Amino acid sequence: MTLVPLKSATTTGRARKPKKTGPVHPGEILREEVLKPRHMSVNKLALSLGLPATSVRRIVNGRRAITPDTALRLARFLRTTPEYWTGLQAQYDMDAAKDRFSADIKRSVSPYKAA
Repeated sequence: MTLVPLKSATTTGRARKPKKTGPVHPGEILREEVLKPRHMSVNKLALSLGLPATSVRRIVNGRRAITPDTALRLARFLRTTPEYWTGLQAQYDMDAAKDRFSADIKRSVSPYKAA
């Protein structure tokens, strides 16, 4: 049997750089934390919220934002707060904007300096 030397951060003394993941869309949280544990379909959630299934499906698939109206409906149905859902959406939007625009803004905008 041949032993293969390990090259993990533990054996080399070097820390691995964590992989950068993209922002987490609120729809992913809805899918993973609400639908899956309850074995609930998107259609059932849509009916319960009084929303079109296509709209809820687009949210769950990360292709549509959670609007204040949807946040109010989710909060009522799930006994949470609308601010929870709008907060998740705002955090996602900010993280996505940082990923997309930060480098350009850093190059093109200088901090204000008082005279």
